[in-house]
Amino acid sequence: MKECAALLYCDFVPLLNKTARPTRPATLPHSPAPSAWSAARIALTAIFAVDGFLFAAWVVRIPDVRAQVHASHSSLGLALLCLSAGAVAAMPLIGRLCVRFGSRRVTVVALALFSAAAVLPPHTHSVLTLGAALVLFGAGYGSANVAMNSAAVELVAELRRPVMPSFHAGYSLGGLIGASLGGLLATSLTASWALALSGLLGAAVTAVAGAVLLREPRGTVATAPAAAPMAAASGPLVPARYLVLLLGLTALFSSYGEGALADWATLHLTDDVHASAGLAAIGYAAYAFAMTTGRLGGTWLAMRFGPARLMVAGGLTAGAGMLLAALAPSVALVLAGFVLVGLGLANLFPLAIARAGQEGGPHGVATASMLGYGGMLIGPPVIGFLADAASLPIALTTVAAAGAGAAVLAALAHRPRPAATVLSGSAR
Repeated sequence: MKECAALLYCDFVPLLNKTARPTRPATLPHSPAPSAWSAARIALTAIFAVDGFLFAAWVVRIPDVRAQVHASHSSLGLALLCLSAGAVAAMPLIGRLCVRFGSRRVTVVALALFSAAAVLPPHTHSVLTLGAALVLFGAGYGSANVAMNSAAVELVAELRRPVMPSFHAGYSLGGLIGASLGGLLATSLTASWALALSGLLGAAVTAVAGAVLLREPRGTVATAPAAAPMAAASGPLVPARYLVLLLGLTALFSSYGEGALADWATLHLTDDVHASAGLAAIGYAAYAFAMTTGRLGGTWLAMRFGPARLMVAGGLTAGAGMLLAALAPSVALVLAGFVLVGLGLANLFPLAIARAGQEGGPHGVATASMLGYGGMLIGPPVIGFLADAASLPIALTTVAAAGAGAAVLAALAHRPRPAATVLSGSAR
């Protein structure tokens, strides 16, 4: 999680305080920066894309796998919790392996294991065996994410350019392609064949891109002193440690919505709006497309309107979109709602993590990131239990509440405070 948080901190902090100059790596004599689009960068972008592709290939087949194991909403929620548990269990170990063996090597191995694990869920025939398969799937997914983000942090430092958004856009684009292909092939391929072919594609991309990534020489990375936590004259009303908590909760609400859409969007379309399997897969694709678009434009939007306005607007947009998607009676309106949710959530998490790093340094980044991932962890089972107790549309309205809550927390986190309070906070 620290590696993931570090890349977000490096990418977005310069946007959060226009009055403060971002800390730049010291340039070493006679050490020109590599080309912006180096072979290593292209290979790593492909790895991010195939990671998103594999996850989306699983997401659009959740209804088929649920029917195969005869799972209720609540039991499926528990099985999906196993995915998050596997990811959480693997992340600390992978962080240590990256330090010992190098993040590029661990990235290649982790993505190969994730490609193999993607084949497993359709071959289960009970909720228990599905949960076991999803533990392995989650471990592969979490391992790949930690390792490739760690490799991306190193590559950004080598390139000396703020290229981190391109990696995350690659992940979102891979998810969009995976969901779109899943929708097109939903009626012609079984879940077993679809995920088997996806796993083979993942292994092929891993082999090619991994070979390039490992063959490319590592550049010289210059280090600079760590930036101290900053407090601007328009800083927050609360001390830094409480502000980090506010921002972590903002990230939690955002990732709660992301997890809910990933795991329940297709089921909502098939079960509640009676859409075909193909149209249901398009629902997640529409959300992924909106998320990709939002992330591609996030840097410009933050510079144009400011992070605070962008976060508040994003939370409110996501909330309104989820209300529409949860309660609308037609497929077209549900799809429109998913698009709004994707646009709204796109930049909430990274901007929250970046501001936490600005106020609390690396410890602030780590704290907010751990809280943020908690939203992804609790979202699927909470939605499942609420769906059994009431209905899936009612359960999905909690995502709308989370979006509104994120907007309120973002507004509080960016509320001005008196100059005296700023000075005392920065001295702390």
